[in-house]
Amino acid sequence: MMQEEIKKIQDEINAFIISNESDLDNFRIDFVGRKGRLATLFDQLKNVPAEARREVGQTLNGLKNLAESKFATAQESFSNTQADVKAPDDLTISDPISQGSLHPLTMVRARILEIFNRMGFSVSDGPEIETDFYNFTALNFPANHPAREMQDTFFIEKGAGDIQDDVLLRTHTSNVQIRLMQHQKPPIRSVMPGRVFRNEAISARAHCLFHQVEGLYVDENVSFKDLKDTLYHFAKEMFGKDTQVRFRPSYFPFTEPSAEMDITCLLCKGEGCNVCKQAGWVEIAGAGMVDPNVLENVGIDSTKYNGFAFGMGIERITMLKYQIKDLRLFTENDVRFLKQFS
Repeated sequence: MMQEEIKKIQDEINAFIISNESDLDNFRIDFVGRKGRLATLFDQLKNVPAEARREVGQTLNGLKNLAESKFATAQESFSNTQADVKAPDDLTISDPISQGSLHPLTMVRARILEIFNRMGFSVSDGPEIETDFYNFTALNFPANHPAREMQDTFFIEKGAGDIQDDVLLRTHTSNVQIRLMQHQKPPIRSVMPGRVFRNEAISARAHCLFHQVEGLYVDENVSFKDLKDTLYHFAKEMFGKDTQVRFRPSYFPFTEPSAEMDITCLLCKGEGCNVCKQAGWVEIAGAGMVDPNVLENVGIDSTKYNGFAFGMGIERITMLKYQIKDLRLFTENDVRFLKQFS
């Protein structure tokens, strides 16, 4: 059986002694390489009965991690012994140390959390690898909603006949809201910063990896005015007291009613540019009152409690605050760009 073969290979990996580079290469070919024995086992995984495939797959992944870890450790030890370290001619001479800086996304994230913390919001975190239930189903996304399709979502593993068991990279930090409401009774007031993933073409305005901050407030007698006041205060604190704000009706599966919040484009001062699509306004947040179905999905009585939720992209906020016109600059690690924030 495959489990017996996995146990046998695990014993061989643990017993394998890597004393020189030749041993290291043999270990790579036998276990880590693309044509190695582990690769053969992964090819055979499709022949395992469906009810046992998940367990066997997890065991195989653990075996793969064991082999790769042993290989990397040995490889690093050989590299360290061969490193040619040359001492400076004069040990009393100190090299000038250039001072680094925080990434602009890090600074803006900290500023956003500071603003909401002063309004009484705590900070919550959750997993980036999530199931369909927390990312879609519990948030009132219908089973045939386009956001579930491959062009929007990075799926990792399909569930065994049940869409709620699908494993994926989260497309928003709303999954943290669901987990928070499952384990904490109202009143709840928290923000959820984090990294999210969407299968989109990379351009000056979009990326497959970006960052969000979402917020949630659930209590008795929460109103849409509370939501507007909260976001209005945030915009004034983040961008200045002269910032113009507007709300537009919108639609989200997990809020009803829903709205989008715009501010005057700070790059062109409302004149029109490629970032605001010549409109003079830029959307910075989506928001709305939490749909009663979402509250019921996590065991909260929607006849007693209600609340609001909002979400915003940290990259979008940073572009406006620092007059940055290309989203790709945040991930290219160009030192010339990063030095501007020292």
